[in-house]
Amino acid sequence: MDITKNGANPSGKGPADWFTGSVRVDPLFAANEARRGAGALVTFEPGARTAWHTHPVGQTLIVTAGIGLVQREGGPIQEIRPGDVVWFEPGERHWHGAARDNAMSHIAIQEHEDGKVVDWMEHVTDDEYAAR
Repeated sequence: MDITKNGANPSGKGPADWFTGSVRVDPLFAANEARRGAGALVTFEPGARTAWHTHPVGQTLIVTAGIGLVQREGGPIQEIRPGDVVWFEPGERHWHGAARDNAMSHIAIQEHEDGKVVDWMEHVTDDEYAAR
C-alpha cells in the first residue's frame, strides 16, 4: 500500500506550449515500476483548454467540477459535467478544457508506453474552440 498525502506534490501552472489560458496541474500519482499509470487533477479557468494531443495508451478523464468541453478530431465538441467519464482511444487526436464561461476540473489518467504518455501538437484556435 502507498498513500500519497494531499499536498505532497506541488501545484504547477500548465505550460503555455500545451495549454491556452490559465490552467493549474496538481499531480496525484506518477508511473513507476509497479504502476504504468499517472494521474493529475487539472483545473481550467473559463475558456482555457489543452492543445491538440494524443496518448499512446489512451487517456481517461473524470470530471470533478464545473462545465467542460471535449472534442476528438472530426467529431463535434461535446459538453462534460461532474461525474462524466471520458475515454480517448490510443492515438486519438483530441483536446479538452473549460467552457467559455465556466471553470472545469478533471482527473486525467494516462499510462506510459516506453516512458511516453502524450504527444503534444498545435494549439486549438479560437475559431475551433468557438465552433460549438
